[in-house]
Amino acid sequence: MEIIAHDYPHAAVIRVTGRVDAGTYSALENKINEYIEAGHKHLVLELDGTEYLSSAGVRVLISTQKTLKGRGGRLAISQPAARVTDVLKLAGVDVLFPTYATTVAALASE
Repeated sequence: MEIIAHDYPHAAVIRVTGRVDAGTYSALENKINEYIEAGHKHLVLELDGTEYLSSAGVRVLISTQKTLKGRGGRLAISQPAARVTDVLKLAGVDVLFPTYATTVAALASE
């Protein structure tokens, strides 16, 4: 898994490529927590390069959304790969995350 992050005026974009599974979810969680601890309230996860999202990865997304909402922010998803969309729908949590076809649209909503 590879994580690349960029700061923008109203949100940070975290691009995740590869697999988010039991062996890698903690790296994603750590990167997200770095941004939250730095004061970011709005995060966009760019997931078009995410090949697989395990239940551990879903838990990270849910936990992040809860934390950010408590701080007046939110977690949005942009460009999700079809497999990611399927996993979120099967888990019944797709409604928890605003999802955008492009990162530009996600950033414009912040």
